[in-house]
Amino acid sequence: MIEIDGGQHIKQQTYDEKRTVFLEARGFRVLRFWNNEILTQTEDVLDVIFRALNETPNPLPKGERVRVRG
Repeated sequence: MIEIDGGQHIKQQTYDEKRTVFLEARGFRVLRFWNNEILTQTEDVLDVIFRALNETPNPLPKGERVRVRG
């Protein structure tokens, strides 16, 4: 999951942390970025997302995976 936070999240960091723990306990991985990171460091953010995708195993059973036909 990718979350993009604006300035209002400074005041709700405790809530965000609890939500992240909740989601991760259910098998989700949460990547969080600030708005300004998306706007000013786009390539770095994309690199983090790309690396996370390559590090995460496919959670679906073999028969459940999406097949792309060429």
